[in-house]
Amino acid sequence: MNTQCMIDYLTALGMNNNREWYHANKDSLKMATTEFENLLQSLMLEIGKFDSSILGHNPKDLTFKLVRDTRFSHDKSPYNPAFRAHISAEGKLPVPVGYYLMIKPGNQSFLGGGLFADMFKDATTMMRNYIVGHSQEWEQIIHEPAFKKYFTVQGTALKNVPAGYDKDHPLAEYLKHKSWYLEYPIKDETLQNAALFVTKAAELFQIMKPFNDFLNRALAGFQMPSR
Repeated sequence: MNTQCMIDYLTALGMNNNREWYHANKDSLKMATTEFENLLQSLMLEIGKFDSSILGHNPKDLTFKLVRDTRFSHDKSPYNPAFRAHISAEGKLPVPVGYYLMIKPGNQSFLGGGLFADMFKDATTMMRNYIVGHSQEWEQIIHEPAFKKYFTVQGTALKNVPAGYDKDHPLAEYLKHKSWYLEYPIKDETLQNAALFVTKAAELFQIMKPFNDFLNRALAGFQMPSR
């Protein structure tokens, strides 16, 4: 696994974020993409040792395109110089939640998990209700020492507890959330040894798993909106 190949390509794309350069360097993209998919395959095999639900997917089907949707963005650069993937039982769909990887030069890479998408109102309601009904379990997960060492629950949130929920609830801060996710930053130097990176990433994802499992129980029966 040549992780430097990925970093070199993404760095160059970041410096030449235009269609002319992108199309003139398709061979470099193909090589870097292949290395990313190889990295994903190795990572999935390690994750599969503690979460077999993610096995059986083709790494290629778990990745996201470099092309950006610039219709509603002030930044009109056409590409996102990052390799991204979401590994879950149902592939790269946001629900069920799984294990997220983004590789982006400049120490912007990270491992992630949980529910990033806060546009799904039904999912948000299901999660809030589940936290209320399983408060002790939620607290045990987020206060477990290994979890606290590496992760803090993040997510977009309201200023106040939404209507229908006790504003004095012990977990009121989490009831304000519209999404609940985790991020662990990865430095560029950590990616230089692919085998060590895969081992470390799998260890962190295993620590993350009870959090993901809680969310997936909360989101049982959720249906993705039809397009």
